[in-house]
Amino acid sequence: MRILVTGGAGFIGSHFVRSVLQGERDGISDASVTVLDKLTYSGNRANLDPVASHPGLTFVEGDICDEALVDELVPGHDAIVHFAAESHVDRSIAGAKPFVVTNVLGTQTLLDAAVRHRTGRFLHVSTDEVYGSIESGSWSEDWPLAPNSPYSASKASSDLLALAYSRTHHLDVVVTRCSNNYGPYQFPEKVIPLFVTNLIDGRNVPLYGDGGNIRDWLHVDDHCHGIALALTRGRAGEVYNIGGGTELTNKELTGLLLDACGVGWERVDYVEDRKAHDRRYSVDITKISKELGYQPRVPFETGLADTVRWYVENRSWWEPLREKAGL
Repeated sequence: MRILVTGGAGFIGSHFVRSVLQGERDGISDASVTVLDKLTYSGNRANLDPVASHPGLTFVEGDICDEALVDELVPGHDAIVHFAAESHVDRSIAGAKPFVVTNVLGTQTLLDAAVRHRTGRFLHVSTDEVYGSIESGSWSEDWPLAPNSPYSASKASSDLLALAYSRTHHLDVVVTRCSNNYGPYQFPEKVIPLFVTNLIDGRNVPLYGDGGNIRDWLHVDDHCHGIALALTRGRAGEVYNIGGGTELTNKELTGLLLDACGVGWERVDYVEDRKAHDRRYSVDITKISKELGYQPRVPFETGLADTVRWYVENRSWWEPLREKAGL
């Protein structure tokens, strides 16, 4: 299988690329991968170092909004797996334009090229944040979209655009919506690597509001497992939720990270809550489980311990990123 992976030098995209080229994804064998990544602040070529010499890897630095470049790259690929996105909620609140440009117009550029060149499958990677917030129960894939941040609104727009291309142009589109990811190689502005690297460096960590916001945590390898299933076995025109099955309040997560780093609650600063901060996310994974056989395989306790250990042992990876981002 010849796969074009956008955003393949980012956190989740690079994990997918590494695992595909190392033969770790069921249903994908003898794959070649072209990575298209703009290498903005969160894209990191070093994320692909473990497979840098693999004969099946081609890396192209470029923008998914560059129509000429995309039109040159898309032909010859059996599938597009579209990770590339601006994804940090706080940054979207500070300035929404890059999110609209990359997440909506970039997706449209890729979709148009896929139609022109009759790409076999277009897998669009999205987020549970498009659903908004839910007090109880869990979202199924047909739940109305109600995004509350500029980031999630831009992702909801790209979801609808991708699904519209499926109906209008009969493009073989599959959309996945994941819960909160964690694992190695995650850019240190996100909560788990931010907290761990702060604590390692002797800094305090910021906890929004009362810490009662609830998230479902998904190890990046489980997410990529679900993506591979959707890519190879999902039904065209369908949406599949991918969850991890571990719901925690932000305060509970903070406690686990404090324990893992051997420090106490004196290292926590309570800060003003984020604007329009969604209270709870929870996805129903019944559909992907029944249709594709997906189940999360990484126990949260194991995954979190491994993640903390990775950041402890890989200061040379994250320290320059924190400095560059002014964290």
